[in-house]
Amino acid sequence: MTHNPSYLTIVFIITAITSLLYTATVVDGLGSASTIAVTYSTATVCGIIAGEPIQRIQCYQNGHVISIQPSVSFESISGGQTFFCGLRSGGFSVFCWETVATTNSSFQPKRIYHSNNIQLTDLTVGDDQVCAREVNSGIAKCWRGKGRGRSPFPLPAVALKFSTLTSGSGFTCGILRNNSRVYCWGNNDVGAAIQRQFANLKMLNLVAGESHACGLNASGFLVCKGSNGSGQLDVPFSSAFAFSGSCVQSSCGTCGVYPDSEVLCDGSGNISSIINPNLKVNAAAMTNNGSTTPSLRSYSVRHQSSRRLGRQRSGSSSKRTDKTQKFFLSELVAATNNFSSENKIGAGSFGIVYKGKLANGFEVAIKRGETGTKTKKFQEKESAFDSELALLSRLHHKHLVELVGFCEEKDERLLVYEYMSNGSLHSHLHNNNNVEKSSSILNSWKMRIKIALDAATGINYLHNYAVPPIIHRDIKSSNILLDANWSARVSDFGLSLMGPESDQEFMSTKAVGTVGYIDPEYYVLNVLTAKSDVYGLGVVLLELLTGKRAVFKTEEGAGPMGLVEYVSPLILSGEMQKVLDKRVGPPEMHEAEAVELMAYTAMHCVSLEGKKRPDIVDIVANLERALGLYEEIPASFSTISFSIPSSD
Repeated sequence: MTHNPSYLTIVFIITAITSLLYTATVVDGLGSASTIAVTYSTATVCGIIAGEPIQRIQCYQNGHVISIQPSVSFESISGGQTFFCGLRSGGFSVFCWETVATTNSSFQPKRIYHSNNIQLTDLTVGDDQVCAREVNSGIAKCWRGKGRGRSPFPLPAVALKFSTLTSGSGFTCGILRNNSRVYCWGNNDVGAAIQRQFANLKMLNLVAGESHACGLNASGFLVCKGSNGSGQLDVPFSSAFAFSGSCVQSSCGTCGVYPDSEVLCDGSGNISSIINPNLKVNAAAMTNNGSTTPSLRSYSVRHQSSRRLGRQRSGSSSKRTDKTQKFFLSELVAATNNFSSENKIGAGSFGIVYKGKLANGFEVAIKRGETGTKTKKFQEKESAFDSELALLSRLHHKHLVELVGFCEEKDERLLVYEYMSNGSLHSHLHNNNNVEKSSSILNSWKMRIKIALDAATGINYLHNYAVPPIIHRDIKSSNILLDANWSARVSDFGLSLMGPESDQEFMSTKAVGTVGYIDPEYYVLNVLTAKSDVYGLGVVLLELLTGKRAVFKTEEGAGPMGLVEYVSPLILSGEMQKVLDKRVGPPEMHEAEAVELMAYTAMHCVSLEGKKRPDIVDIVANLERALGLYEEIPASFSTISFSIPSSD
């Protein structure tokens, strides 16, 4: 990409300041995916909005806010000469927008890629080419305009599999999965020269500029190859650099200062860079280790986790907190009419659940542990009681059932929750009174996708925002309750455990859970990770799609069959219509894509190997995208062809 040093200074400042307003993510480079994009020939800056339910794109050009459609969540964007492109959350669609002068304050979207089952990552835009990498296979895909006599942008051989991609002016480079070497291609000689110079170096990551590429090698040293004729990288090559990223009051003999960076420092100071040819850069903090998970999102989650785990722990060692009310047993006996059978509404991890009404008229659900002597059963009840009280007393989220209080008298153990007036998801899907289509508000695909998103959002809170993280261990449709507004809430934390302090760690424990929902890997190996909850959620998604129980009797009377075993071959062979719940009916034309997206997400969730399942944050993004498709009325997005403007 053609930039001069003064322009780069401006872009650095604009990007840094703008990033304070948008998602807190690393900006990798000129030709790499980020949450900020600049189209340099039209002086346009775009960013992905954070802090809203939909992570939409917003742009600024000539001091004006530019409307970007579709208004759905995107995970990364990248800018070229007169256009930029965005990868939708989930990685199944790529949209591009030309940013030439506009009179109606909007850029028109053109969808250049869409798939129901092949995810992309590493979106990268050069001057006038767009490339991305298939998440699972590592194959590179590229697009380029054919106008003004230009030929299509070339593609590398299909046999080449990449762990990362980046683009410069007329070339794209990537790191090969099998040997970590740099491979480049394009319509000029720049990429070939860069590849020759890197030779057999094993690289951890790579970022391209106009005519050069830089990255960390396997030893953790910064290496730059190519031409520096544009003056973009005015530093000695073949040296190692550490960028402090912090505000300092003065420079030093081995420090450099970013121009105008004082605007980013609170009070005074500049952001410095430390130059030391003998310094080894922290490679672990700057590489995605060849992961097939989209690197941008992976970094964002790890970064948030490290900050979250570094905070003061919420709560205390005590299982009680000031926010939970202690009840007398007599109060709860009166609230439930002496725990009458008419008030019984279900069962939890350690006892029976009753509906009750407190003296102040507030409706509650009361879980009562089985009474008896201190047997093994009582000890299990005690453990589940302590677990729920310790966890729920400090968890507060709109998609988790709220704990009101507790009672602990002699051998009685009771927990008091807010009452969920619309019962469990399980009862709506599987009880006989919901057979007819008109009998339940849940019998619409949009509502079922919303329920799935609500539940996934609650689990996301447990995995990524609770301190320390929490693994539920018993995600199932009977533990997903519906409040008066039909919002879904995750419930029953009697089997839950506080998760590991690191994304790389795991716990080994005796497998517990419910038949049909329990993670096969956890059951066989006794290894518990957050991906065990993902498996259970995948089964719930399949219940929402099919209306069948997690384990059900076949019509042929051949005995019980697992839902995953039954559904997987049909969905993967493109016969999804055969398994969809007939009470809801076939999806309408405008909602078929949304239902398919939930189905393919469910298939990834129930992979036998935990490492092949998506993170909960990716599941939330996919379900947000599915629900967002209902807002995308213009169906023309899927039929618009895309031609990137020539730079001639």
